[in-house]
Amino acid sequence: MADPYLRVEGLVKRFGPFTALGGVDLEVFPGEVHCLLGDNGAGKSTLIKTLAGVHEPTEGKIYIEGKSVEFRSPRDASDAGIGTVYQDLAINQLLSVTRNFFMGRELKGPLGTLRMDEMNKIAHDEMLKIGIDFSDPTQAVGTMSGGQRQTLAIARAIYFGAKVLILDEPTSALGQKQQMGVLKTIKKVRARGDIAIIFITHNEIHSRLVGDRFTFLALGQTIGAGTNAEIGDEEMRRLMSGGAEMGDLEQELAAI
Repeated sequence: MADPYLRVEGLVKRFGPFTALGGVDLEVFPGEVHCLLGDNGAGKSTLIKTLAGVHEPTEGKIYIEGKSVEFRSPRDASDAGIGTVYQDLAINQLLSVTRNFFMGRELKGPLGTLRMDEMNKIAHDEMLKIGIDFSDPTQAVGTMSGGQRQTLAIARAIYFGAKVLILDEPTSALGQKQQMGVLKTIKKVRARGDIAIIFITHNEIHSRLVGDRFTFLALGQTIGAGTNAEIGDEEMRRLMSGGAEMGDLEQELAAI
């Protein structure tokens, strides 16, 4: 097995007296989808924002290709090869596909003019690589489906150097057909073999369909981890509910 591209050891994040992460361990390998699962408030958002350089950890270590790193800003994380696609996608619906693809990183000529033909070709070709064929990359992003926008954000992150692709619940606000489109995109990115994917989701079926490894969080703690083959359906449901046994929940409800 290859070495993990990203490794996290004992990651702790406190906000004043509140501990959002209480010592999380994580390994993410190239060519694999690592699903990060847990109920609301489990610590998933805090973890990915720490990996993305938004928050600095209180304790613990982050390793990239075996080397200890410190992220003091999202730019530091991006430079280390971590690309994050948040639920809001950081997309302007009024701008074109190309302008969104290169937002803040436009290619310019010697007089400062935009090299639009070159950017249009790159945006088209990069999206085609992961399954979306746009005949007109100058069209407004607002005309795209939610799944196509996700693909745009993913293609953009990969083009600009992501070796770890963090996807923050990319299927949560989509219809079933669009969800399947995003899952197909995830599988195409995994098939490249050189990118590690962290897939945050509440959906057991989606995690089963594309996930290679699972890590379960509850109240900022790691409560379970394993491969898709190792974790059965009953164990999956128990861990996704925060580790509570169904019998305990039934007793609690019966006492009301």
